[in-house]
Amino acid sequence: MGSGFYIIMAAQFFSSLADNALLVAAIALLMQADSPSWLTPYLKFFFVISYVALAPYVGAVADRLPKGNVMFIANTIKIAGCALMLFEVNPLAAYALVGLGAAAYSPAKYGILTEYLPHSKLVTANGWIEGLTVASIILGVVLGGFLIRAGTADLLLRFDLPFIETSIDTPPEAALAIIIAVYAVAAAFNLFIPRTSVALKPLPGHPVDTLRDFLRCVGSLWRDRLGQISLAVTTLFWGAGATLQFIVIDWSAASLGYNLSDASLLQGVCAFGIAGGAVLASVTVRLDHAVRVIPLGIVMGLIVILMNAVDSIWLAVPLIVLIGALAGFFVVPMNALLQHRGHHLVGAGRSIAVQNFNENASILVMIALYSLLLASGLSIYWVIGVFGLFVAGTMSVVQWWFHHNRRHHAEQVDKLLAFARSESGGHG
Repeated sequence: MGSGFYIIMAAQFFSSLADNALLVAAIALLMQADSPSWLTPYLKFFFVISYVALAPYVGAVADRLPKGNVMFIANTIKIAGCALMLFEVNPLAAYALVGLGAAAYSPAKYGILTEYLPHSKLVTANGWIEGLTVASIILGVVLGGFLIRAGTADLLLRFDLPFIETSIDTPPEAALAIIIAVYAVAAAFNLFIPRTSVALKPLPGHPVDTLRDFLRCVGSLWRDRLGQISLAVTTLFWGAGATLQFIVIDWSAASLGYNLSDASLLQGVCAFGIAGGAVLASVTVRLDHAVRVIPLGIVMGLIVILMNAVDSIWLAVPLIVLIGALAGFFVVPMNALLQHRGHHLVGAGRSIAVQNFNENASILVMIALYSLLLASGLSIYWVIGVFGLFVAGTMSVVQWWFHHNRRHHAEQVDKLLAFARSESGGHG
C-alpha cells in the first residue's frame, strides 16, 4: 500500500475517534441541561446539515486543493466547533460547526484513496479504512463514555494548568478538552499526507456553475446502472445506521437499565461487529461481486427486530455483534463499487460529495422521523419493529431494482461488471 496509505489511515483514525467521543460528550451536555429525550437525535441532524447543504461545493474544493491540505483545514474547523461547546454555546449549534468540518473532510478522505491506490486495491483499501474507522468508532464511543464517568471526570477536573484558570467545571467539559487534543493529533498527521500525481481540477467560475456541475454529477451517478444501485444501498444504510446509533441508547436504557456511559459501550460492541464484517468483506468480495451482498441488508433489518425479545446483556452482545457484522460485510463492497463508478464518471472528490449528499439527506429524514416517533410517545419497542421492517423492505426494493436492470439492460450491466472485474484483477 505504501507509507502514505498508513498516514491516511492514522489521520482518519484519530479524527473519527474524536468525532465519536464528541457525540457522547455532546449528548451528556444536553442531559446536563435537562433537555427532552427527543432533542438528542437532533445532534446528528445538525451535524449532517452541512453534508447536504454544502455537497455541491466541498467535492469541488477537494478536487481543487491537495487532499491532505483539505483534511487539515477540516480538522481545524472541528476543533473550533468543539471549543465552542466549552464556551457554553448551544451544543446543537456547536456540533453543526463540527459537522461543517466533517463535510469538508469526507470527500478528501475517500477521494485520496482512488488517487493514491490502483483500482485493484480499492476494495481491500476500503475494507481496511472502514475497519479502522469502525475501530475508531468503538474506541471513540468507549472513550466518550469513559471520559464522562464520575471517577474519570473527577480525576480530570482535579487537574489544573499552572497559572491558567479555565472554565472547565463539569464532566462533559473535561471530556471536551481531551477530545480537542485528539483532533489536534489528527491534524498533525494530515500535514504528512503525500501529494499524488493526479491533476488538480479548477473550480467553476461561479457558485451557480458549481451547483449545476454538482447536479450533473448527481444525475450521472443515478443514471449509471451500477452507480444507482450502490448509491441507493449506501444511502439507505447510512440513514439507518445513524438512527440505530440512538436506538441502541434508548433501547439499552429501556431493556437493560443502562445509563449513557454504559450504552456507549454497547455502541462500541456494534461497531466491533462492523469492523469484523468490513475486514472479512475486504478479503473475500471482489469489486464486480459487490452487488451479491445486498441480501445481507434484508437479513440485517429482520434481525434488528429481535432486539425486542432481548432483556439480558448475554443475549444483547452477540445479537448486536451479528447486526454490526452483517452491516460491515455488505456496505464495504457497495461503497467500493460506488467509488469505482464515481471516479470514472465524475471524479473522486465530486463522487464522494454526491454520495455524502444522498446519504446525509437520508440521515436527516430518518433522524427527524425517529425523533417525531419518540416525541409522539411511541414505545422504543414499536420503533425498533418499524425500523427493522423499513430496512428489510427498502433493501428488498433495491435487490429487485438490480435484477430489473439485469433483465432489461443486460448488455450495459454486464459491460460495467466486466470493467469492474478487470480493474479489480478478477477473471471470468
